[in-house]
Amino acid sequence: MKLYSYFRSSASYRVRIALNLKGLPYETVPVHLVKNGGEQLGDAFRAVHPDGLVPAFVDEAAGHGAITQSLAIIEYLDETHPQPPLLPQSPADRAFVRSLALSIACEIHPLNNLRVLRYLTQQLKVSEDEKNAWYRHWVVKGLSAVETTLARDPRVGRFCYGDAPSLADCFLVPQVFNAQRFSCDLSDMPTILRINEACLALDAFDKASPAKQPDAE
Repeated sequence: MKLYSYFRSSASYRVRIALNLKGLPYETVPVHLVKNGGEQLGDAFRAVHPDGLVPAFVDEAAGHGAITQSLAIIEYLDETHPQPPLLPQSPADRAFVRSLALSIACEIHPLNNLRVLRYLTQQLKVSEDEKNAWYRHWVVKGLSAVETTLARDPRVGRFCYGDAPSLADCFLVPQVFNAQRFSCDLSDMPTILRINEACLALDAFDKASPAKQPDAE
């Protein structure tokens, strides 16, 4: 198995967590998103993933092409390696876990990924302070909604769903990492902070952290 990844990419981080939770060995293929104008935009990587985005995942034993999009990759892993499960059995509970993951993947992350931030500074000429204000606004707004959901739902336990990590935790931890990296104020989000701490105490999450990747800088 190969994971085309960048150490700070939150989408890649999600997949690393899932692979570790499943206990699956994989090879990291670093794709630097900043050097050389962005290696993800070069012909070599676009041959793997035409969108020029990380992550991309190749399961060579399965004999098919690269799988893209972190949610699709993680659900593929859950279907092909079902233990431990990352989604509950009940359709309603599966929808709950997916909704948490999608709140992060669809409502928060797209507004704050690297290409959006670059467009703000390079094309729209906003200042670094304005860019960071943009980032913090959307992250805090989005995570506040996630906090409200987590704080009031009885299905939440030690983790986002019950007392074992799920798909939702794979998405939450990288987003919290990015929020803290950009000095977002999460003090009003005790449930998120508690779950994040519980996750980071596990080897699967710790080993997936950006600082422990082969391409970390």
